[in-house]
Amino acid sequence: MPYRRTENVARRLAARRDAIIAAARQTASEGGMAAVQIATVATRAGIAAGTVYRYFPAKSDLVAALLTEIAEREIGALRRAADAAPGPLSALSAAIMSFAGRALRDRRLAFAAIAEPVDAEIDASRLAFRKSLAAEFALRIAAARVGGHLPEQDAALAAAALTGLLVEGLIGPLAPDASGRERDIVQSLTLVALRALGVADARARGLVVQTKMPTDAD
Repeated sequence: MPYRRTENVARRLAARRDAIIAAARQTASEGGMAAVQIATVATRAGIAAGTVYRYFPAKSDLVAALLTEIAEREIGALRRAADAAPGPLSALSAAIMSFAGRALRDRRLAFAAIAEPVDAEIDASRLAFRKSLAAEFALRIAAARVGGHLPEQDAALAAAALTGLLVEGLIGPLAPDASGRERDIVQSLTLVALRALGVADARARGLVVQTKMPTDAD
């Protein structure tokens, strides 16, 4: 009986932590990281602020946990899209389109997680997300290069440049208004990215049109 009781307590604690993170995510999606305050998140989660503090002693702890959750979710979606593709080059295209489509679907949250000005202690957690994203792109670029689909190049450097291109083109201050143009913008950015990596005929080869846009289920 004590073991079962401990299991139940652990599940309740995990569920409450997940609810706090979900509330923080919704808050950031609406108002950015600056809006993620302990009291605000507690109200949204329907619990007392003191309860949030038991899980996250400071706002920076809560934001760091939120950024970790966002990174795991987005990297996971990118990997699933790439792994479902028939070959290394189409996997790279799928990875780019998956990230781009999801970023545009929740642009405010993507900006908060990647580019919004934040305190230095929070920026360290956000940098980890960008590094993970670039590392995933580097793996896909290297695989396409080894398969003879891309010219010889430094995969890590190319991935860093690709990450910058996507961030600036999708959610940075120079990014165009995407309302009603999400698919066109994602496809255009993917074409630019693939051309920069050395794929001159990406459209003719169907690397963009064959890749589906991400849905809520992805």
